[in-house]
Amino acid sequence: MADRYVRVKDSQDKVSYGLLELNQSVKLLSGAPWLGGEPNGELLAPDTYQLLAPCEPSKIVAVGKNYSAHAVEMGGEVPKEPILFLKPTTTIIAPEAEIALPPQSKRVEYEGELALVIGTKCFNLTPKKAIAAIWGYTIANDVTARDIQRSDSQWTRGKGFDTFCPLGPWIVREISPSAMLQTFMNDVKKPLQSAAIDEMVFSPDYLVSYISQIMTLLPGDIILTGTPEGVGPMQEGDRVCVGIEGIGKLQNTVILRAALPAIEELDAADIEDSDQELIH
Repeated sequence: MADRYVRVKDSQDKVSYGLLELNQSVKLLSGAPWLGGEPNGELLAPDTYQLLAPCEPSKIVAVGKNYSAHAVEMGGEVPKEPILFLKPTTTIIAPEAEIALPPQSKRVEYEGELALVIGTKCFNLTPKKAIAAIWGYTIANDVTARDIQRSDSQWTRGKGFDTFCPLGPWIVREISPSAMLQTFMNDVKKPLQSAAIDEMVFSPDYLVSYISQIMTLLPGDIILTGTPEGVGPMQEGDRVCVGIEGIGKLQNTVILRAALPAIEELDAADIEDSDQELIH
């Protein structure tokens, strides 16, 4: 089995990077492995740690319509060059954490994706050099408020709610180009999404090269490479599983987020105080 690089929190709330052993113990590293972190001699026993998202990126760069069938599914044409958008890092949640459906949306959908982990600071790379900048691979769910995405004419709000980027469960260094990506819901054995990652319109090395010609990529940054066809809605109580051959399974449960707070009217005293401040 390939090495599985994790990020964990122990019983004292200390966060560390590590290597997940076959017996589920974690061999701790001195730092992020893409920054040269090495085993420090410490070991966490099974059931003594919490699995976190496997990295802390400075940014999440996502790619839209990168599978031909999904582009058609969304009612558009296959793009001639990558369609990029950003997700805030506050969307990231860990494996087994809860995806919260926001009250602003009536239709929130799953999007299983292969995620690239950048290992070095890079700018203006050729596709050939971009291959070396990809340190590893993990799994993401690019959760999307589809109704908001369509109504806004740009994607920031529909893609940017807290909990909208489950990530993990770990990072592997290599993956087969023909590895299958599949998304499942609840106990249904038939996948809702199923495609080989080499069906992408733009390959991982091309994406890294293209993005690096726009913005500097930093160690630990995440690139979401797009989702295959078969996206669909999630409801409260659903359990979503995105699996990629050679990596593993990313599983999360869906809950409802609290209702929006009521807008309280200022009382007369508040208004008077505000007026006084303006006068002075």
